[in-house]
Amino acid sequence: MNKPTVKTVRFHQTGDASVLDIEQLPLSEPGENEVRLKVEALGLNRAEVMFRNGAYLDTPQLPARIGYEASGVVDAIGPGVSEFKIGDRVSTIPAFSMSQYGVYGESAVVPVHAVAKSPENFSAEQSTAIWMQYLTAYGALVELANLQAGQYLLVTAASSSVGVAAIQLGKSLGAVVIATTRGNTKVDFLTNQGADHVIQTDSEDLVARSAEITGGQGINLVFDPVGGPLLEQLAEVSAPAATIIEYGALDNRPTPYPLFTALGKGLTIRGYTLFEFTQDKNRLAQAKAALLPLFEGKGGESGQLEPVIDKVFALDDIREAHRYMESNQQMGKIVVKV
Repeated sequence: MNKPTVKTVRFHQTGDASVLDIEQLPLSEPGENEVRLKVEALGLNRAEVMFRNGAYLDTPQLPARIGYEASGVVDAIGPGVSEFKIGDRVSTIPAFSMSQYGVYGESAVVPVHAVAKSPENFSAEQSTAIWMQYLTAYGALVELANLQAGQYLLVTAASSSVGVAAIQLGKSLGAVVIATTRGNTKVDFLTNQGADHVIQTDSEDLVARSAEITGGQGINLVFDPVGGPLLEQLAEVSAPAATIIEYGALDNRPTPYPLFTALGKGLTIRGYTLFEFTQDKNRLAQAKAALLPLFEGKGGESGQLEPVIDKVFALDDIREAHRYMESNQQMGKIVVKV
């Protein structure tokens, strides 16, 4: 009897989006402490673009599967799994290595600690669009920085899915949120997501506008995925004893360390990835418990956190979905419907 096959996205060499292939591969069985889900939707992330390019923290083992975020229905469980049962609607959490697991395709096997029940009020598209972005924001704003009500939070590259998550989470914590964007096409979008102020860095001076908004006090927490020469300006806009969290490298130019500004203000400039705590099962469990009520709301009302879906692609168009992500046009999450 032939084993059933499923569409699976892999790449046999690193490079641009054209290296992504859709192949028919045998359906995998979950091992010990693993769960298999019938995938309904995928969430795309810049980490996957970098992984595909061979420029990520994780090195692809070719031919490589790819992908962190999927949502769907549990259709098989491995030995040792008691938290889930067949038929549960779940989504995956980026708490594994893509060199070992990958979720792009019709079926995905992942470790059980990287699985969460989907919020009851969310569609498959929404459920696949939550964990990477909101956990990234939660780990930085809550765990590392302990952001407090009334403090100033600056979110750069704010129209990304993580930027939107940081805006929403910052507002739920009572912070004054300042978002940056390069043009005027995304200003209304960022305001609608809860940003109290939006700075258009193509036409406005970041340092002067930040000083004006904060009354000269400066920014308490900067959440930045850009790096490069921008870091010098971010240090300048920061308040004494502020924290700057760098969680990406969208600017591939060198990132000069603003030594004298950091010394004068006593700044904390910290590199960060969400894997710091998604690989710690206890911290991950605490984060899930804190975030789920913010997604679900009460009495039929929307929760305080709600993912924004920018565009939905079909699985057969996975290359186009990656090219769209690299175009930087999106406002929110790019999702692939399976």
